[in-house]
Amino acid sequence: MKEIRHEPVAPTRTQWLAPGAAIDPHRHDDHQIVYAGRGVLAVTTSTGLWIAPATRAIWVPAGTVHAHQAHGELALHLVGLPASENPLNLAEPAVLTVGPLLRELILAHTDAHTDGHDESPERARLRAVLLDQLRVSPQQPVHLPTPSSPQLKAVCEILRTNPADNRTLPALGREVGASDRTLSRLFQADLGMTFPQWRTQLRLYRALVLLAEDTPVTTVAHRCGWSSASAFIDVFRRSFGHTPGAHQPRSQFVSACPKG
Repeated sequence: MKEIRHEPVAPTRTQWLAPGAAIDPHRHDDHQIVYAGRGVLAVTTSTGLWIAPATRAIWVPAGTVHAHQAHGELALHLVGLPASENPLNLAEPAVLTVGPLLRELILAHTDAHTDGHDESPERARLRAVLLDQLRVSPQQPVHLPTPSSPQLKAVCEILRTNPADNRTLPALGREVGASDRTLSRLFQADLGMTFPQWRTQLRLYRALVLLAEDTPVTTVAHRCGWSSASAFIDVFRRSFGHTPGAHQPRSQFVSACPKG
């Protein structure tokens, strides 16, 4: 990682990031909720990559070094919370489901925030409801952990380079000089998941990036290693609750436009 900036106060605001734009590694003394109202956001920490399309938000605990990466045009909504206020009781980053009500609360809270000194009763009530919704928001495993073992790093890098690589773990093990039994153990011990689970997470992450770039669904399925578009759509729907098309810029623009 690059030099780490220290920004004591986690801001509450809305900002736009161009496709491919990044925010360098930094940390806050506050907690922060990070939400992409449009586009796909990737947050990198020392433990891995956290991915958030428009139906997810990322919880970043106080003191966590993190960097942002925009995929597609990104509407970034940031909610800062004092370190003494932890509605989720979480000390590690997490991905949270953002339903329609929580989404509107985040948008209203961040769009209205200007100077950080608004202590009106109306804003206090809005914030209280937002915190209530965060407390009951389900966590989602949209996380790509970073390996520490050299052999595991080699396997993961092969697949990061080409997510469509369908080789089995024994075949990949032969390339990096490790048995499939050793690699299976390392996936569980180092990453907390099986090899198929990690590869699926990687493919879903790459799919979100491609969809944010308005790549056709069939092309995304092929580039990410699914045997067919229907197989990709099934896995995507089970993971995110929506079809892949709902995450493309055209769909996001249409859904944001008033009807009539």
